[in-house]
Amino acid sequence: MRKTVIFLIGFACVVLFYFTFSSAAKVFRSDWQLPRTSAKDQAQYRLVLITQELGTPFWDKVGAGAIEEARKTGASIEVWGSYGKNQEDFLKKIEIAIDSRVDGIIVQGLDTDEFKSLTKIKAAFYGIPIITVANDVPMADSLRRTYVGSNQFLAGQMIARQLIADMGKSGTVILLGDSRSEYYQTQRLSGIDDVLKDYPNVHKQYAVTPDSREEVISATQDLMNRTPDVNAFVAVNANFADAMIQEIGRRSRVEPYHIYSFDDSKDTLKLLKKGKIDGMIEQSPETMGKVSVSLMIKWLSGKMVPLDTDGYLTDIRMLKGSDVR
Repeated sequence: MRKTVIFLIGFACVVLFYFTFSSAAKVFRSDWQLPRTSAKDQAQYRLVLITQELGTPFWDKVGAGAIEEARKTGASIEVWGSYGKNQEDFLKKIEIAIDSRVDGIIVQGLDTDEFKSLTKIKAAFYGIPIITVANDVPMADSLRRTYVGSNQFLAGQMIARQLIADMGKSGTVILLGDSRSEYYQTQRLSGIDDVLKDYPNVHKQYAVTPDSREEVISATQDLMNRTPDVNAFVAVNANFADAMIQEIGRRSRVEPYHIYSFDDSKDTLKLLKKGKIDGMIEQSPETMGKVSVSLMIKWLSGKMVPLDTDGYLTDIRMLKGSDVR
């Protein structure tokens, strides 16, 4: 019995030695190669698009454009974000994307210290490129690679020129923005000011308010009390348009006033179709999504380095009520 066990062990050792030697011989043969990975199995660039306004028509289009372009180029992309401008959740999503070591982040710019810290310090430390889309933050503050979106200064100019065409060269206009004074809003205001400075008889009343509906209504009420001769309103933050118009309509008819806004709110186009506002700036959100993904992949692949830090501007136009009825 003992001899049988010793024989079996010896036989097993011989077999193992044979296969080990055979495998080693294959490794050292000059014509042996590692198995090739099929193109289908190759790792793709992992991108993420992050917004603080998920579920709105504008950002749905940005996301659709980004997904379409990623599919064409073989990259993978996920759309993350928060609803109703929940900044805490939005910033958390950015932090998760960085910790997940994605290849690139396309993000709605937010002009806060927390956002700038995440992009300028944490993302830069891990070498993750940032592209801002739709809303910009200056490169010096965020170290973003580039910006894709509207020329907000030009958008402000277009609003102001339409205001003058509709109202005339004299009157009073209320400009309503939010108390955070984000970069894209200051750019819009600069464009408006650039045009209206040539019309000394047009008087501007600029006000800021926190962005809750109740506070927007309260701010509009206060402005109308202090400026009874107002002729026009501009919702510099497009999300204010609906609440602002609600308060105007509660006090008087909306029709005599000239009212303008931008299309990056779920309500603005509806208000335009109903005749509640006279004009809005229509942007190109789907193009923004496509271009931002295309540029990110070109940067990651080294085909376009560096990107233009001044940004890549997408089309805008003034849309009147008559254009959508």
